[in-house]
Amino acid sequence: MKLAITGKGGVGKTTVSALLAKALSDTGRKVIAIDADPNANLLSCFGYRDAGAVRPLVELNDLIEERTGVAPGTIGGMFKLNPRVDDIPDTYAVNIHSVKVLVAGGVKRGGSGCYCPENAFVRALVTHLLLDSDTALILDMEAGIEHLSRGTVEAVDHLLIVVEPSRQSVDTAFRIRDLAEDLGLHHLSVIGNKARTDADRTFLLEALTGIPIVGFLPYDERLREAEVAGKPPFGASKSVDDLVARIVRAVERTTHSHSHEPAGAHSHDHPHEADEPADGHFHEHSHDHPHDHSPEQPHTHPHKHSHSHPQTH
Repeated sequence: MKLAITGKGGVGKTTVSALLAKALSDTGRKVIAIDADPNANLLSCFGYRDAGAVRPLVELNDLIEERTGVAPGTIGGMFKLNPRVDDIPDTYAVNIHSVKVLVAGGVKRGGSGCYCPENAFVRALVTHLLLDSDTALILDMEAGIEHLSRGTVEAVDHLLIVVEPSRQSVDTAFRIRDLAEDLGLHHLSVIGNKARTDADRTFLLEALTGIPIVGFLPYDERLREAEVAGKPPFGASKSVDDLVARIVRAVERTTHSHSHEPAGAHSHDHPHEADEPADGHFHEHSHDHPHDHSPEQPHTHPHKHSHSHPQTH
């Protein structure tokens, strides 16, 4: 299972990435989580106390020069596009809560030396792990898909866009969807996060017409308390852990069904639903016990042909 996680800043993307990584590990898988966000917080989210001392891979200049043949920052010159990276997880990952966490750092973009030894090194690592059939991968990215390329996108089982109940977050989700589909990545879904009420959930259901929603996670004060205490989010709320486990199962089902679809079977206007949606149902002033709809009751999306967003309540 290879999952890429993205979304607008502040929506809880890193928390969701940590929850998914632990849920996959709990199924007995070997799991590697890559923090590919320039604002690296995944190790801290796992409760690692000395996260600030772990340098991102893109800053290991000597290693990058050794593997690519060119020092970072060099103008011009030829460097290896496929440097050796198979030893990186065992050498540089932090093992915590049965998950190997790698801090990769962000790729450089156009105008800042876009294709450079650092980018080649990180992309080679991502490609290696995407093609490693023995490892489940969580790729925690910023609000974009710069770490993916047309050559590796087919190895991603699912792109999960974390969205909170806000117009800005929804708009970002549609931009990411369009970028992903330009690369040919059609296996994508939304995780609705930090929904406090039924009105929040309804807003997301209506605003995200055209993108399937694989599940909802409620706002839970216990996760915030765990963060303040320097503890990981998993284990803080059994109801959230259970919903994340259901999301993993739903993604597996959806990914499996996609693998048997003929080309061109996807539609923007009629989003599919997971066979077992993790569908949290929320009530005012109650964050501790979200009531789940039955797996036999899928989300109902109104079928629209625009990206207009209803007013929040």
